[in-house]
Amino acid sequence: MGDYYIQLFSPHGLIRYQEPEIGRNKDTGGQVKYVLEALESLSAHPQVRKVDLFTRRIIDKRVSAAYGEEIEVVNDKARIVRMTCGGNLYRPKETLWDYLDEFIDKTIRFIEREDDFPDVVHGHYADGNYLASQISEVYRIPFMATGHSLGRNKRNILLAEGMSPEKIEASFNMKRRIQVEEDLLLNADAVIVSTNYIIEHQYSLYENAAAGRFRVIPPGLNSKLFFPFYRLDMPSYKMSIEQEHAFYRVNSDIDRFLFNPNKPLILSIGRADRRKNFETIIQAYGQDKELQAMANLAIFAGVRKDISAMPDEEKDLLTNLLLLLDKYDLYGKMAIPKKNDPKTEVPEIYRIAARKKGVFVNATPGENFGLTVVEAAACGLPVIASPTGGPKEILTQCENGLLVDVENPPAIADAVKKIVADQALWETYSNNGIVGSTKYYSWESFAENYVALIDDLFKQKQEGTARFPHRTAYGKKLGKAKMFLICDLDGTLIDGSNTQGLAKFKQWVEDNREQVVFGIASGRNLEITQEAFEHYDLPTPEILVCSAGTEIYYTAQCIPDNGWEKHINYQWKREELEKELRAFPGIRLQEPAAQWPFKLSYYVDDTFDEDQMADLYKLLDDKKLGAKILLTENKYLDLLPIRASKGQAVRYLSYKWKMPLENIITAGNSGNDRDMLTGKTKAIVVANYSEELEDLKKNKLVYFAEHALSEGVLEGILHYAAPVLSS
Repeated sequence: MGDYYIQLFSPHGLIRYQEPEIGRNKDTGGQVKYVLEALESLSAHPQVRKVDLFTRRIIDKRVSAAYGEEIEVVNDKARIVRMTCGGNLYRPKETLWDYLDEFIDKTIRFIEREDDFPDVVHGHYADGNYLASQISEVYRIPFMATGHSLGRNKRNILLAEGMSPEKIEASFNMKRRIQVEEDLLLNADAVIVSTNYIIEHQYSLYENAAAGRFRVIPPGLNSKLFFPFYRLDMPSYKMSIEQEHAFYRVNSDIDRFLFNPNKPLILSIGRADRRKNFETIIQAYGQDKELQAMANLAIFAGVRKDISAMPDEEKDLLTNLLLLLDKYDLYGKMAIPKKNDPKTEVPEIYRIAARKKGVFVNATPGENFGLTVVEAAACGLPVIASPTGGPKEILTQCENGLLVDVENPPAIADAVKKIVADQALWETYSNNGIVGSTKYYSWESFAENYVALIDDLFKQKQEGTARFPHRTAYGKKLGKAKMFLICDLDGTLIDGSNTQGLAKFKQWVEDNREQVVFGIASGRNLEITQEAFEHYDLPTPEILVCSAGTEIYYTAQCIPDNGWEKHINYQWKREELEKELRAFPGIRLQEPAAQWPFKLSYYVDDTFDEDQMADLYKLLDDKKLGAKILLTENKYLDLLPIRASKGQAVRYLSYKWKMPLENIITAGNSGNDRDMLTGKTKAIVVANYSEELEDLKKNKLVYFAEHALSEGVLEGILHYAAPVLSS
């Protein structure tokens, strides 16, 4: 149909195109490989004009400087775009949740700066799906989701392993992760899965499973890297220097462990993760003397330099593998190399095992897909895998190996012996794997099915059955506007029953909707602000700043700006503040309806004076409780986060939507509006202003209107707006 711009989101892990470090740690497993190869394959499709993979920018001496590059060009249509969030240092994915809204804000700024809006967004893993869902809402575009690993399933596994619910939550932020996964089932226009098993056995655990729009599109494999072992013997085939080096390194790395390296090779590859079940494979081999006589064993468990310096989980696993090697006295029979480069060495590892007439064992029970199974098949290496999960679907289609109980060591040993001992069976499985992997699991077919899905989503839009047309697309409006107009409500646009000039003001806003974004900044909370719109004939705002600048919402649907909440939450300790102020003289707590998560409100006694205000500041300073204090008409006292105010909200909006402060008009009438009226914005003070704004007459950027309320606001707009709107 069209030429699509696709944005992929995968914020966690160490992601780079050149020499990716797959298996470096628990965050650099199959998902990283998946998104990199999807990026490249989609960029090759003629209907894709551009595809960007958004990930986290990392500047950390412990990792390569490549992860600090803001943009890495993959080819003329594909890039890796890196956003800073949560500081510069590498963070495990479980610790990223509090910083994802920062990632979203910076992505919006990037889109505005590029002036190129995506046609579709695709999230990977729960954190990436949170990002993609928010960007989808902002720009009203299709949202596609891939879970990779699902929280409910992982939680069940961890509980079965004996981890307490409290430890699971503390370690994995599981509630937030599962909630995002529940939400995407309701909101995603397509949930892409690799196998039907994922739908039937993992998404079925979710309350919203019935709402999910699932599409099975298995990933492919790089046929330039993963090809049959016998191609090396073809007269027409010429090895590159890089491949020769990889072949030599892998051979040497394996053979140096083995007394008789010419025997068939039992192989398993994966990151250092208990779910890969490497221990069971070693037990199967170590407990069967006949199998030891028939074949050697090689385990590639991620990448390591110094086991003692690795994270505890990986350290424990690798130590246990070495202890099992020693327990069964497998010296000279078992290889456990320290590294494997996924791009150059891993394909050679499969082919070496195939040339030795060996077998690949994937012992992960209930794996979602099983990419290593497809890779081994493409290289002509027969496979043994679990009868549950994605590998079952692969082996059933390709008929290239045996399905066994991978948690039963004797069953694994018997299956290996059956294949290794029967040359005809080995040849059948080898040939079937080569043919089947090419037919069912190529990145070319992935890209074709993927683009066909996007075509379907836009066709659904035309037919009125798509989900995404119901989103707001407020981002495009805010990003393309020439001017923001943000006005205080009470005392500025209206004053009780006095609505002087409101009809003319509303007409001006409606006439200029194409170029002007209208916003309200009120001391009221959201509920009371909405009541004002029911009572008065106000223009519909695209932006609402409520509760004295502690909340930002968009459109009539009142979509919250989560990034603003995260921003102002910095050093905000509401419960401690309330506790410390219980005995403070001259103030009393306002009713619960006046309180808000980011606003603590009090009534002030008539006797409250400057000395007591000074005492209040001293108390907060002594207790190291950061808060902004607002005193209005010497009657109402509000404590806000130090980053919160109407003015700070305006500056945040300016930053997020790349709207220059010089192109923002603000209007107010009281001291609560002061910081919104100062700075670089074009400010309007209506004629019915409070005395505390009198000194602003010295400010050349503040226009004091001759008229009151909405009439005065319109007067100020006409004073300022023409040059901005005509530019």
